[in-house]
Amino acid sequence: MSLVEPKNTTGLPLDLPVEELVVVPRRRYGIWIGIAIAMLFAFFIGKAFATNPAFDWGTAANYLFHPSIMRGLGKTLLLTVVIMAAAIVIGTIIAIMRVSPSAVLQTFASAYVWFFRGVPALIQLIFWFNLSLLFRTASLSIPGIGTVFSVNTNDFMTPFVSAVVALSLCEAGYLAEIIRAGIKSVPHGQFEAASGLGMSYRQILRRIILPQAMRFIVPPTGNEAISLLKMTSLVTFIAVDDLFYTAQSIYARTFETIPLLIVVAFWYLFVVTVMSIGQHFLERYYGRSDRRQENPLIRLLQSMLGSRKGSVQP
Repeated sequence: MSLVEPKNTTGLPLDLPVEELVVVPRRRYGIWIGIAIAMLFAFFIGKAFATNPAFDWGTAANYLFHPSIMRGLGKTLLLTVVIMAAAIVIGTIIAIMRVSPSAVLQTFASAYVWFFRGVPALIQLIFWFNLSLLFRTASLSIPGIGTVFSVNTNDFMTPFVSAVVALSLCEAGYLAEIIRAGIKSVPHGQFEAASGLGMSYRQILRRIILPQAMRFIVPPTGNEAISLLKMTSLVTFIAVDDLFYTAQSIYARTFETIPLLIVVAFWYLFVVTVMSIGQHFLERYYGRSDRRQENPLIRLLQSMLGSRKGSVQP
């Protein structure tokens, strides 16, 4: 049996020392072409922003801190905070119902998520705003006592309340699935161990399951909060004087459409940037246990400190 000599296709001698070999990085022509195209687009966009007089940057700067714009921004932030707080409460309740052992609660929660995630948010806004077409009054009657109170639907279902109710119910459908996925991410063995210790279902959720699920819940919840901030612009259709509605009211009189839209875009980008920074630090806080495990330097220091403490004699 004869051995076949390997073919030398490199053009280099086979007995060349390793230290004399020169490593040539692979040429990535696709990345270079992508960078060139991206820089070309950035150049044309920057040139359009700088040279097109229709942007009217001076007018946009004058309206940036206009009192009406500031009031609209405040109303947008208020809507976002109130809706998000209500959606977290409702979504948590629906998520717990989804993972409960009761088939009735699971069915109800699944139907809630199916309906409020399936119907567009704008349709829900308009429906709640026109609730008085279905119910002229809202009243509470107790048999043997009579009517406790009765109020006209239009008196309490204002545009602001309609926006809060509609978007809270809509957002809760998405948050319920996020929270349910976070709860399911915790190993079931921990639930069984806590049950073996005699903890109630409520105690297990509050002390064992939810604290561990937070690191999986926080990132998508932060994204939902950012999306909700932008989704509040839909309340313009029911005449809530938020940031976008205020800008529309101004450029409807002055016809300075583009500068006002630039102002609105600037404030949305500013608030989203601040929220993204806060989300980053919140994720770091809930993921601090993973960082300790992944950082070998911290583990080394902890082991050294632990060995020193153990060597100290009382």
